[in-house]
Amino acid sequence: MTLQEKLSQEIKAAMLAKDSERLNTLRLLKSALGYLQIEKKTESVSDAEFVVVVQKEIKKRRDSMEQFNAGGRPELALKEAREAIILESFLPKQLTAEELEQLVKETIKEVGATSKKEMGPVIKAVQAKTVGSADGKTISSLVGKLLP
Repeated sequence: MTLQEKLSQEIKAAMLAKDSERLNTLRLLKSALGYLQIEKKTESVSDAEFVVVVQKEIKKRRDSMEQFNAGGRPELALKEAREAIILESFLPKQLTAEELEQLVKETIKEVGATSKKEMGPVIKAVQAKTVGSADGKTISSLVGKLLP
């Protein structure tokens, strides 16, 4: 079952459960996917593209949470946090710190990087291997720490 099919099933389940908050969040995700399909002129998106869209939507929610907290609107920040949790259910299992560190070390050897000047290619290679299962900031900081 593709992630797009899973999304459709989740929308139906939310409708039947009359869970309006979940339903609205899932519809927003479906809309974002629709825009990607229009942009790419395709009928469906791959699971990797789906994960990228979910990550962008989660990032939007986290940015909004920060803005609402800074603006003294904790109730809206809480709503954004709940939406982010709903969206996270579509992401693959996150790598542990040890697994990610091992993967970064292997990638550094594969790329042949020897200094911080070569961080870009290493980060890009690690992100390609961990689509959706590791955060970009975490990868970047870990690569910076491991490269001399």
